[in-house]
Amino acid sequence: MPDRAEVTRRPERPKLSLGPRLFTAMLIVEAMLGISRKLILAAAGLLSALGALHAFQKPFRQYPGVEHFTYPLPPDWQEKGDFIFARLMYPNGGPMDGYYPRFQGDWREGLSLWTQDYPPADRHFLAAVRRLTRIKTRSVEQSVNLDEREEYDFPFLYAVQVGEWALTEQQGREMREYLLRGGFFMADDFHGTHEYAEFVTRMKYVFPDRPIVEIPAGDPILHAVYDLTERVQIPGRDHLRLGCKNCDGDGRDDGGRGAHWQAIYDDKGRVMVVISYNSDLGDAWEWADDARYPEKAASIAMRIGANDIVYAMTH
Repeated sequence: MPDRAEVTRRPERPKLSLGPRLFTAMLIVEAMLGISRKLILAAAGLLSALGALHAFQKPFRQYPGVEHFTYPLPPDWQEKGDFIFARLMYPNGGPMDGYYPRFQGDWREGLSLWTQDYPPADRHFLAAVRRLTRIKTRSVEQSVNLDEREEYDFPFLYAVQVGEWALTEQQGREMREYLLRGGFFMADDFHGTHEYAEFVTRMKYVFPDRPIVEIPAGDPILHAVYDLTERVQIPGRDHLRLGCKNCDGDGRDDGGRGAHWQAIYDDKGRVMVVISYNSDLGDAWEWADDARYPEKAASIAMRIGANDIVYAMTH
């Protein structure tokens, strides 16, 4: 009997629906400025393909989270937007799973590692992107399952706790195809050498031969909206006293001190995977409206995310 992934597998799709309303407007402007008839006809074909893609898109669903079992929906949650924040769903139970033996049910139903900070982190961040950029974001996130091939509807994919995840080899191959077709993956919230090693192990399922490197200061991703020159370490709320997790002073001297902004590039120099190692952007987004969380850390976390989104939409 075929497994669940085979039963629900969808047909091959075109490249990516990168913000259809935004890109439709761009195409129209180009046509008005004198683009050739051939390109206009190509744009019409693209719009037709985008319409077909969105017929497949899974409806919004809010899952129970490990921190927020329920959470109120914003008043405009049903309104469409030019950009949808996609959060990666992935299996729990990896060797570094800090919740074990808690939350070991069906990860496809929530209450799993992938729901850390969810959903307030996503929604606070989306509200900030609306203010900081000209992108009209949808006010609620979309949870994406690689086994169902849902990622192709979204140009940007985010995951949290990636030093504790249990990404499968099949999911790694699926992510590779998504990224090589133009997708973008933001990996966040893992700390110290042990969690880093587990992250690298799983990312080898995605790209066995591509290196992870520090992002150079002049890379466009650091200047897409804001010029980010100071590599500030963004601590989680529970680690504000030390400013780091899995670092000297908390009994687990494990390399968790010092921010690392890393990436995996494609053959043309485009960032496909941006990596926030030893920082917790999701926590900064989640607690951005809490007076006890440092404003500087929250502000920088929002700016990093805004840069990443604009870069993903334009590269």
